[in-house]
Amino acid sequence: MKTTQRVLAILLALGGCGHTAGSLIGYKTQPMVLLWSLTTSEFIFLLAALNYLRAGRPTDRPLGWICLLGNIAWFIGAFWFGHLIQNQLDPRVLLFALFTGGLIYGSIDTIRSRPTSTG
Repeated sequence: MKTTQRVLAILLALGGCGHTAGSLIGYKTQPMVLLWSLTTSEFIFLLAALNYLRAGRPTDRPLGWICLLGNIAWFIGAFWFGHLIQNQLDPRVLLFALFTGGLIYGSIDTIRSRPTSTG
């Protein structure tokens, strides 16, 4: 599970790289839209980093909650984007939803875990 979660977090970060590149290309003449789009990329990178960290801390329930809420927000955002472009089957929508859906599952698993006894 730990490896799968880390791979999903890395894939989310790579998606963030694609989002950043697409933003720089698509919005280079619209600085205000570019700013907000790059801010979204920052959110993706932060969420990916938090999920990567969570994968190595399977009993950290507060971190699990933070990741769960962020993952749900991004999952909804991916489908909202699909609605705005009128194509829910766009690969960008589906890939972000797939990666984030797996991370939601992992976050729930972290929240449901019980701390192990250390002594």
